[in-house]
Amino acid sequence: MILSKVDKTNIEPKITLIGAGPGDPDLFSLKGVKALKTADVVLYDANVNEALLCHAPNDIPKVYVGKRSDDEDFSQDAVNKLMIDYALNYGHVVRLKSGDPFFFARGYEEVDAAESYSIHTEIIPGISSATGAPSLQKIPMIHKDLSQSFWAVTGTNGKGEVSEDLYIAAKTKATIVVLNGIEKISEIAAIFQAENKNLLPVAVIENGSSKQEKVVVGIVDTIAELVEDKKITAPALLVFGEVVSLHPQFQSIKDFYEIIAEA
Repeated sequence: MILSKVDKTNIEPKITLIGAGPGDPDLFSLKGVKALKTADVVLYDANVNEALLCHAPNDIPKVYVGKRSDDEDFSQDAVNKLMIDYALNYGHVVRLKSGDPFFFARGYEEVDAAESYSIHTEIIPGISSATGAPSLQKIPMIHKDLSQSFWAVTGTNGKGEVSEDLYIAAKTKATIVVLNGIEKISEIAAIFQAENKNLLPVAVIENGSSKQEKVVVGIVDTIAELVEDKKITAPALLVFGEVVSLHPQFQSIKDFYEIIAEA
């Protein structure tokens, strides 16, 4: 990308990574708003609500760097270089990332790249969808009677294969939140089935907190079919655990299986 000529006399390079939250712009932090107001450039990701850009000055560059998997223009290396280039030439770059910048968002890699050029960096955390989306559905991560811990696991590794950590997680009684796993829902469900957790409650939340939010609730044995029927797609997260039984939609499922058990 060719940068327009600017006065470099008083430029002080700085990069601020801000977590934009799960989608609802009202969940954005006050500190994030203050940082956006001082931006000279904004680089924003896919899944960031563009309504947040109104907090930045009107006349500055606002550059979409969605990093689609099939678009090399938005590879992580390309984003790092663009971010550094803008900081050195313009000053304060706000790197607006969905969720929290250090939670499945490769924020550390971007900070490391910036600091290799001696560019000052700052982190402003955001609400991760891993906890925020279930909370909005009244699904707790930890519950005194149902779960003593929770795991947040990526659904796939760098090769697109199901994460090995899921095999370990499925053996526990913890709440398991799976990100980037919706396309592997059948394979992931099979991991829990192999641990005889066929009736374990599961929730799938697409576009959590946004106006496009979709939620399906079921059990391990039915969740893949429900996802297909309801046409749930990325971005979506999966929640496996007894805590999902607290969701209002699960009561009818619970009643159904209790009737079968008594028959």
